Amino acid sequence: MDGAAVASDLLTLGYDALPEGASRGPACADFRALCARLAAELTTLGAVERREEGTAVLGAGHGPDAEEEFLRQLAGLLRALHCPDRALCGGDCATMLREPGGGLRLLRFLCSELQAARLLHLKLQRDPSPVPSFGEGTKEGNDVVQELMLTLKALGLPRPLRGTLASQLLREFHDKVERQRPLLSLSFQEALEALSQSLTEQYGCRRCLLLKRLDLTTSAFHWGDRAEAHSEVMKAVLCPIRGLLTPESDVSTAHVLAARADLSRLVPATSVAARRGTSCAINKVLMGDVPDRGGRPSELEAPMPTWKSRREDGGRGKAGQQRWGRRKKKK
Repeated sequence: MDGAAVASDLLTLGYDALPEGASRGPACADFRALCARLAAELTTLGAVERREEGTAVLGAGHGPDAEEEFLRQLAGLLRALHCPDRALCGGDCATMLREPGGGLRLLRFLCSELQAARLLHLKLQRDPSPVPSFGEGTKEGNDVVQELMLTLKALGLPRPLRGTLASQLLREFHDKVERQRPLLSLSFQEALEALSQSLTEQYGCRRCLLLKRLDLTTSAFHWGDRAEAHSEVMKAVLCPIRGLLTPESDVSTAHVLAARADLSRLVPATSVAARRGTSCAINKVLMGDVPDRGGRPSELEAPMPTWKSRREDGGRGKAGQQRWGRRKKKK
């Protein structure tokens, strides 16, 4: 990795020159401080989510354990940025950073991510949201405008002027799509349709299974004695919600065509983004004391067998005697 290229990127981004000890990697305090500054700006621009308020995503640290703490936080930062460099993400990252050029490799990746984050942030500032010409102030109007702007960006069409008729926009959409349709061969379209149909069937089967589980779970709430008095109220709340859930999937051929490799990235259920939609007040409710039902194997005594004679007379007598001797062989 060329150090001059990394130094040029740092100067372009407005940072100081490349530290002299960058070749030593995380062992250099200046190197850790520079990486922490780059990570802090990425967090400010929204490229990385901050786990807790007031905490740094990547800290330079001081003391004997500073390098180990830096490497631990760096692994989480690279996962959050979906780093494609397997040398940085896979295997022993600490060993790779201590090798010649390892620190420059990390700085080059952070600089490229920061450049992209600045461009996206600048684009959002210079690209104000359009003023809706209909349905202003309503949720339906905002959704339509958002879908319209996404369609314009996908087709590469310019932003329409105020007062543009909807029929004119639809004609432009149709002409643009017709010009791009020959780019897909007939065999590719058939394969795409077959893949979309297969995914639709799989999604439908999975949704049927989940809906069946939901029906069984909701029906279990009606079994209790207390639920009989509130049965009608529960049905009035659950039935409208259940009616909106259908086995049919809304994944179309366009979704399959637009899918990319990053769609397979799994987001942990405990991440900040996932918990925003799943956290509720019931998570803070603690269970009280429950009765002890026992059942511990260590507290159970093994039953001792009782001795009993085979016969009431103690097995004595002719019936209990055995004769020992040789039997004559039959001729």
